[in-house]
Amino acid sequence: MLECVLNVSEGRHTDVVADLAAAAGPSLLDVHVDPDHHRSVYTLAGPGIADAERAARALARAAAGCLHLPSHEGVHPRLGAVDVVPFVDLEPEGPDRARVAARRFAAWIAEELGVPAFLYGRADRQGRTLPEVRRDAFVRRSPDAGPSEPHPHLGAVAVGARDVLVAVNCDLADADVALARRVAGAVRERGGGLPGVRALGLPLDSRGRAQVSMNLVDLAATGIEAACTEVRRLVEAGGGQVARVELVGLLPRAELSRCSAGFLAWSRIPADATIEGRLAASTPGGPGG
Repeated sequence: MLECVLNVSEGRHTDVVADLAAAAGPSLLDVHVDPDHHRSVYTLAGPGIADAERAARALARAAAGCLHLPSHEGVHPRLGAVDVVPFVDLEPEGPDRARVAARRFAAWIAEELGVPAFLYGRADRQGRTLPEVRRDAFVRRSPDAGPSEPHPHLGAVAVGARDVLVAVNCDLADADVALARRVAGAVRERGGGLPGVRALGLPLDSRGRAQVSMNLVDLAATGIEAACTEVRRLVEAGGGQVARVELVGLLPRAELSRCSAGFLAWSRIPADATIEGRLAASTPGGPGG
């Protein structure tokens, strides 16, 4: 079972978001849309490697036909219209299928669409991270596949193989971006904070709020409850409040099960937002289908 969590630089035009979802077909498990980030996250999976790969290629091809990176504005960092394409082995025992799928996708998008591709995680022979790709692309690092310059309309893409991670946002009750950035810097592993936490402080202009946006890349070290609880503590210590916790995409059932009842009540993370639950609901004979 292979998962692909494809990030697209489009989150404001509902018709485009819907068309891209339709292009993904039955492998689509979830779509998360954020207009301030101007970004949508499509979670794809299926009972075979080809299902997630086919869906990712179909979605990328559809995005290439309707997106235009030079006119894109959003608070989330991005390399391209099809921005990040990570593959994840949901059954990690055995061959590293995610690495194979990532390298195959990078070669395909470079040849088919002319988009430069940068590999990261296990797909990259040097094991470089996604933040390193964002920092070094076209400056200190050439693409692993495709042209040496960004595509004029589509930019570039980061393609990786990684373990399951959780993406989660904590929205402050006000627009104190300086506080959000201080808190993000304090919880971020690179700044001496929580292990396995990557974090940014961002403005949410359409909501009149600020946000601490996190990727939790080592769930055994720092889970969603520990990360969000620390953000809440630091925000309150800075005189603010966390108004909302927002899960981006899905999380593993095991991660949800280790959250306390008190945290789940506060965060309002839905019980059906698990990879396993959505897979069961989408599989013939499973609950809901």
